[in-house]
Amino acid sequence: MKKIIDFLTELQANNNREWFMAHKAEYQTCKARFEEFTERLIVGIREFDDSIGALKAKDCTYRIYRDTRFSQDKTPYKTHMGSFIVPGGKKSGFSGYYLQVGANEEGYPGGCMLATGDYCCDPNVLKILREDIAYDDEGLFANALKTAKDFNLDFENALKRVPNGFPKDQPYSDWLRLKSFCLLKSPGQQYMLRDDLLEQALKDFRTTMPFLRFINRAVEYAKNQ
Repeated sequence: MKKIIDFLTELQANNNREWFMAHKAEYQTCKARFEEFTERLIVGIREFDDSIGALKAKDCTYRIYRDTRFSQDKTPYKTHMGSFIVPGGKKSGFSGYYLQVGANEEGYPGGCMLATGDYCCDPNVLKILREDIAYDDEGLFANALKTAKDFNLDFENALKRVPNGFPKDQPYSDWLRLKSFCLLKSPGQQYMLRDDLLEQALKDFRTTMPFLRFINRAVEYAKNQ
C-alpha cells in the first residue's frame, strides 16, 4: 500500500487536473494494485461471510473523480481509495465491509479506516433497527458490539434525543439515536503498511460479522415490505 499512500499524499498536495494528467500512469498502477487487493479481500471475507455472494473489484470500488456539483470543495479528485464489500455490490442498498486507504492518518474523507455497516440508512431501515434493538430480548445487538471490540459506533450524526415512542431510560436508549449504523476503526497509515494487512483486515472484519448480519436483516425486511 505504500505506493498508493505516496500517490494519494502527492495528489492531496496537487489536487488539480494538470498534475493528475501528468501522473495518470502512476494512478493507473495504483488503481490496479488496489483492485487486486480488493479481489483478495473479497475472497477472504467470503470464507467467513458467504452472504456477500459473487463479487468483483468493480462491484466494490469507486471512481477517483469527485462530484463537485453540490460541494463547496471544488478539488476534482478524491484523496482516498475505498472498497465496499457488500451483498449485491456497492449500489445494492445493503450494508457491508469497507476498507479505505488515504493520504491522512484517519477520518473521512482522506483517512485510513475500516468500517462495517452503513453511514446513511434508509428511514424504513432505521425504524426497523430501532424496533429490533428495543425488543432485543436475546441481546444480539449488544453482543455484536462486544464481539467487535476494536471498533466504535459512529455517533457523529446521531439524533440529540431518543425518537418518540421509544424509552429514554434504558441501557440501549442511546443506540436508538443513531442515524448511521456503522462500526468504525481508524488504525492509521501504519496499519495499511503492514506486511500482513490482508490477514489483519480479515481478522478485524470477522469480528464485525454479527453486527452486519443484524443490520442486513433489517435491510432485507424493509426491501420485502
